[in-house]
Amino acid sequence: MADKGGIAADRLRTFVERIERLEADRTAIATDVREVLSEAKSAGFDVPTIRQVVKLRRMDQQDLQERDALLDLYRDVMEM
Repeated sequence: MADKGGIAADRLRTFVERIERLEADRTAIATDVREVLSEAKSAGFDVPTIRQVVKLRRMDQQDLQERDALLDLYRDVMEM
């Protein structure tokens, strides 16, 4: 392993290349997600609502229940 200024060049290069591959994957995945959302919109679904559903499904069940309870309370206070 070549050291330059106390830095293992091969190891650094490996990290940088892994990050570059992951960023490329992230870009490809974001493109795929946009395409699926576009398909959903074409089928008549509301994209912002789909995004919200995805966000809610990622949440822990307890956190979701607490959020819903607060939302209900706030709606009640606002007479909505």
